Order: sequence, then C-alpha cells, then structure tokens
Amino acid sequence: MSTFDPVGSDADLVAQAVRDIARRTRFPVAFGGLLSSGEVAVTTIVGNRTNRLEGLRVQLHRGLGGRAMTELRPRMTRDYGSSQQITHDYDGFVLGEGLRTLLAIPVVVAGRPRGVLYAGAWEQSPSGGVTTAPALQIADALADELRIRGEVDRRVRATRMQGPALSAAHREELRDTFAELRRVAATVQDPQVRERLGGIERRLLALSAPTPPPGTAAVHLSPRELDVLSCAALGLTNAQVADDLGLRESTVKAYLGTAMAKLDAPTRHAAVARARREGLIP
Repeated sequence: MSTFDPVGSDADLVAQAVRDIARRTRFPVAFGGLLSSGEVAVTTIVGNRTNRLEGLRVQLHRGLGGRAMTELRPRMTRDYGSSQQITHDYDGFVLGEGLRTLLAIPVVVAGRPRGVLYAGAWEQSPSGGVTTAPALQIADALADELRIRGEVDRRVRATRMQGPALSAAHREELRDTFAELRRVAATVQDPQVRERLGGIERRLLALSAPTPPPGTAAVHLSPRELDVLSCAALGLTNAQVADDLGLRESTVKAYLGTAMAKLDAPTRHAAVARARREGLIP
C-alpha cells in the first residue's frame, strides 16, 4: 500500500515509489529519479551498502536505465558487469555498489519518459512476474500520479490566466476534468491513492467555488454517489454513466437515487444544482 502525500513534490512521489519497490519486491536495493534536461539525477536510494550510487546521473540511450527510457519498456540483466546489451558508462556506480542483477523501469507519461526506477540485487536473482510485477505496478502508479498532477496543474494555470471569474467554456472544462478524475479514482483500489486523488479534487472544487458555501458540511455523499453525480452533471444518461464507471445501469440508478434523497432533490438536474451549491461538484 502506498503512502504518497497529495501535496508533496514530484521528487517526494519518486522517493515513495523507491521505498515501495524496496518494501514490496525481493530486490534489496532500489533507487530512481526524474528526467530533466536529457538525464535522470538519482534522488532516492534505499537498501544500499555503500555510497557509490550517490551522484548517479543517467542519460537517455546510456546504460540500462537509459535504454529502458529510450525503448519505453523495462529492461533487466542478471549479470550487469558482463552484459553486452547496454553501454557501461555507469559501471563505477553500479558495480561499485556490487550490484549484479539490475531492473530498470521507465516512468512513462503521455508516451514520453519522465524518469526511471531501479531495483537491484548483489547476487544473480531469478526474474519473473512474482518478482517484477509489483515494481511495474509501482512505476505505473507513479506515472498515473504525475500525469494527473501535470494535467491538473496545466488546467489550473490556464484557468488562473483567465482571471478570477471562469468563463462558461472554462467552467465546463473544469467540470469535465473533475468527472474524469472521479472516473480514474473509481478504478483505484488503494484507499490512500484515492485520498491523494481526493486532494486534487478539492483543488478543482476550490477553483469553482473559492469560498466554501455555507451549507458545504450539511450533505455527505459517498464516493460512488459523487462518481455518478459528477458524470450525470455532464448530461450523461444512466447507461453512459454505467459504461464509464464499469457499473450496472441499475446500480447507477440506485446511487443516483440515494444522492437525490440526501440532497432533497426531486430530479437529477435538481440534485446536480444542489450539489454545486453545496460545493460537492464544480
């Protein structure tokens, strides 16, 4: 289970991902960093026996990590020192730590490398899904978090450039972004990751209602009720909402009904309007 801080920096997210790899896989050593100006500066190292990995900076196309980022897929070697599939620019770091097995997983956002995560062992370790699958999942989760943050930050910057009052078009885009975020959150099982996404949702809500409405605390909707209502706010039918969220249409209708009851709204349109007044959706 991850413990990302929803307001932490991108480097903090990488640090947590590295710690998760060390905790959830059989690899005793983990390290990684984000790509900037054509190279990755390793910012977090866990489980190392020496300080030889400190200061490692990996360029695209170079070494195992550079190859992984270039090819946009994980690369692994069970005998780093004798591998003929990579350049050996970083032997002083990797072999200095005594690592023999090394796995490099690119962090890919929107089809482009954003960084690389490594898992290593001093002995020749067996590979396979049992060993590598958690590391791949952690890299995917980090990429999702960076993608969501980047998109939200981009939209927030664009919105702020418009001044304090949102135009109708920007407000609609904000609502669409919020609904998309709810759809992403609905597919996440980890409650702490959902809480991180919730922090981003609150930032979006703050844009639509800079000062919380007086009745904000009066109504409490469940996560699924918010999922359904945020989609319904876009004008989607129950069938379309069900398709988006992977639910049965009857289940969507039930969630919408309980949300309407909590909001004391006779129709779905009235429920959406009340939810917006309460600051529950943008």
